Amino acid sequence: MRTFSIGSRGSALALWQAEHVREALQKRHTGLQVQIVTIRTRGDRVQGVPLSSMGDTGIFTKEIEKALLDGAIDAAVHSLKDLPTRAADGLSIAAIPEREDPADALVSNAAAALEDLPSGASVLTGSPRRRAMLLHERPDLVVGDIRGNVETRLRKFDEGAADAILLARAGLVRLGLGSRIAGRLDPELFVSACGQGALAVEIRAADDYAASLCRAIDHAPSRLATGAERAFLAVLEGGCRIPIGAYARFAGAEENLKITGVVASLDGRRLVRRAVSGPAGTEGQAADLGRRLAQTALEAGGQEILDEIRAQAAAQREDDR
Repeated sequence: MRTFSIGSRGSALALWQAEHVREALQKRHTGLQVQIVTIRTRGDRVQGVPLSSMGDTGIFTKEIEKALLDGAIDAAVHSLKDLPTRAADGLSIAAIPEREDPADALVSNAAAALEDLPSGASVLTGSPRRRAMLLHERPDLVVGDIRGNVETRLRKFDEGAADAILLARAGLVRLGLGSRIAGRLDPELFVSACGQGALAVEIRAADDYAASLCRAIDHAPSRLATGAERAFLAVLEGGCRIPIGAYARFAGAEENLKITGVVASLDGRRLVRRAVSGPAGTEGQAADLGRRLAQTALEAGGQEILDEIRAQAAAQREDDR
C-alpha cells in the first residue's frame, strides 16, 4: 500500500488537524502509511494587514489546492470555514469528520460573559462577523483588530493588548488550551461562522482511491449541518469582509435540522437574525434549508445591508486607485 500524503498549513492548529485526520485514516485502514506535507499560504505569509482587506476567498487554501491539483499531495486538510463555498475545478470534499463545538469563546481575566465586561473594555478580534455582533450586543465596548495564529493572539492578550479576545472555541480545545476559555458564546445568539469547528478533507474529484479512503472518516450529521450553513453563505455571496454567520444543528425529531443565520452591518447597528427548520436527511434537503434561510434573511433586511457593504467596498477600491 503506497504512502498517502496530506497537505496542511504549518500552524500548530493546522498541524493538529492534519494529524487528527491522519490518525483517523490509519485507524480505519490498517497498514496505511500517511505523511503530512506543510504548505505556506498567502494568509500565513502576509501578517501586517487585516484579513478583511486581503480578498474574499482562498486566503488560506489556494496554495494547498494548487499542490493537490498538481499531484504533489493526495489530499488536503482545511478548516471548513476557510474553504470557498464553490469548489475549485477538479476538486471535491471527500470527508467532513465529526465536528467540534462551533461556538466562539471569550478569553478574558475580567469577565466570564460578554455582558459582564465593563463599559469601555477593549476586545480584539480578526473577524468582521465577531466585531459586528460584539458591537450589536455591546456598543459601549472598544473593538480592535488582531492577526496571527492562536498562540500569537493569546500572547498579545497576556501582554496586555486588551481586556478580552474572541476566538473559536474549537481551536482552543484542539490545542489543549481549553482552560483559557472564560466563557462560551451561545451560537444560537452569537452566531458562529459557517462551517466553524469542522474540518474538510479535500481530494481530486477523479481520485477514486482517495475517495474510498476518506469516505470512511466522513460524519454524515456534520456534513449535512455544515452543508446547510454553506448553502446559506453561497446565496448571500459573503466573503471574509462581510459579517455573515450560520449555525445548524439536529434537534427534536429525527433528521430535523434547525439553522440560524445572521447578516449584520459592519458597525453592528443593524443585524438580521432568522431561523428555519425542517427535514435534512440528504445533502439536497440540507442545502435547500440553507437557501430558504438565506432568502428569508434577505427579505428581512439582509439585502439592504449587503448592498450597503458592497457599495462601501467599491468606493474604497476607487479611493485606493
